[in-house]
Parts: sequence; C-alpha cells; structure tokens
Amino acid sequence: MRKEGGFAAGIDDIMRAAQLACCLEVSGYPKPGNVHRLRDFKDTRFEHFLAGSIALGPPVREAAIRGVKIGLGELDLSEAEIGALIRKTVSEVKKWHRGGNTHLGISLLFIPLAVSAGLCMARGGIDKNCLQKFFGKVVEATTCRDTVEFYKAVKIAEPGGLGRVRGVGAPDVYERGAESVILEKGLTLYEVMKIASSWDLVAWEFANRLEDAFKVGYPFFEKVYEDTGDVNIAVVHTFLKLLSEKTDTLIARKIGLEKTPNVAEAVKIGLEKAAKYSLEARRVLELGGLKTLEGRNALEKLDEELAAKNLNPGSTADVLAATLFIALLAGFRP
Repeated sequence: MRKEGGFAAGIDDIMRAAQLACCLEVSGYPKPGNVHRLRDFKDTRFEHFLAGSIALGPPVREAAIRGVKIGLGELDLSEAEIGALIRKTVSEVKKWHRGGNTHLGISLLFIPLAVSAGLCMARGGIDKNCLQKFFGKVVEATTCRDTVEFYKAVKIAEPGGLGRVRGVGAPDVYERGAESVILEKGLTLYEVMKIASSWDLVAWEFANRLEDAFKVGYPFFEKVYEDTGDVNIAVVHTFLKLLSEKTDTLIARKIGLEKTPNVAEAVKIGLEKAAKYSLEARRVLELGGLKTLEGRNALEKLDEELAAKNLNPGSTADVLAATLFIALLAGFRP
C-alpha cells in the first residue's frame, strides 16, 4: 500500500484546484449582483476575494491529507475534523485581507470535498462519482465537535445579515451556552446543516451530497465550455443556470430580515420576491446570455438592478465555486 507521501503531488493538485476554482468564480463577469472583476462592494472588493482564494489553500491541502489517511485506513471518517478545518480556513482567509466575510460558505463545501478527493485518490483515483459518494460519507460522519468548531468559524467570519435562529432544534450561533447545548444534544454538523437546509442553500448542498453542483452545475459547465471554448462564458452561464434552478436564499434572507430577525421566517418571507431573479436568470439564458447582444444587455441590466438594491446571490456563487472545484478535480483546465 502506498504511504501518504506517495500522494504528495496529488494532494498539492487538490489544493491548487480549490484556489483556482475560487479565482475563476469571482472573476466571472458579469456574475449578476456579486463582486466580479468589474464590480466591487463598498467594503468588499475583487482583490479581497482573490486574497481569500489563495489563503484557503493550506487548510484545503490539510483536508486532502486527512482524506488520504482515511483512504489508507489510518484514520476513521469521523476523524476528518471538518469543523476544525473550516475554522482554520476562515481564520487564514481573515489574516490575508480586510474585506470581511468572503469564503465562509465556500469553506463549508470545499473542506469536505477536499477530504473526499484525498480519499478517492487513496482508493484508486478521483472521478465525480467517487467524489460525490465520499462527500456524503464524510459529512454524515461529522461529530458534535465539528459543529462547535463551525460555530467558532461563523463568529470569526462575522457574516453580515445573519439573522437569528429560534425554535428549530439547534442553538443560535450567538446564543449563550450554545456550545454546551450542542455537546449535550450531540448535534453533529450534518444534523445542523440538515436543519438549516430549509433556509440556506449552502447548508442544503452540504446535507444533500452537493446535488446541484454535481447534477446541474458540473454537466452544464462542461457543455457550455465545450460549445464555446470560453471559460468566462461557461462560468457566468453556469451561475445563471444554478440561479434559475434554485432561488438564492441569501437574497431571500436579506429581503425577509427587514420584516423579522428570525432567519427561517425571513427566508420564507423573502422567497417570493427573490424568485423573480431566478426567472430573470432563466430569461437571460434563453436570450443567449453572453453569446448574443440581447442576452448581454439583459445580463448587464440584471447585474445593475441587483447591485442597486444591494441584493447579491452569494449562496449561488458558493455552489458555483464548488462546481468549478469539482470540474478541476475531474481534470478540467482553463
């Protein structure tokens, strides 16, 4: 059996794939409503996302190493330490820029995906079926310690407009004694994400084996790139495809939090208005997107409208980043 050191080059490639996926995601222009190469937010700029994209490399590499060790039988699945690695990723990102939260959602998806990639590599090779299968096994094996560490990560990232959790079976991140409640109830990170999946798209992806990234985003990205040979078109169109299929919960949350601080209720309130932008994304694709003048005009109009209303489909962007990570792990090169 090969020792861990025999996988060093592959482990480095997993890290580079994660870094490149994040860079390609944020560079997609114009990804409507989000930071991209020609749009900054007031406090969070394009270069902040680039800095974070590079900074997350070492923790992702560490996750891949743990995956290899699990694949070699040196560690159990429950010893992947997903929560601690997410916290470490957020801490590393925060050390390298002053632009606020940029990679919390991405870290939640990338760390277990990197563990899965290392595991697949140790078991014979990386492909999308192996990645998705082991992603499910990795997240389902998380522990209550992972949840505690993830809560710490959220506090470090300080995401804006988080809202508050009430009466859902898991404590709010900022609730006094939350750690004790988590440990007493034995709430695993998988269980907490299943609870949150009703109001958070990234949590839904975590709890459902990255279903949209694997089954919607990845094949669509492959097809668009094959048809156009243009990475930017493929990235932007895949973003639009993902947004057209699922209403962005970050937009819904921002709308709903104007009515209530309860995040679950806020998303319910905001979903109807947020669904408008999913319909707009579908319309842009139907008009040809970046491949036609009419599509480009509609896309730029959507970008301007979302920016003017301070609504960004950030959850969709996180799923897009995971899609690109999968594509790069599967062999795609721009």
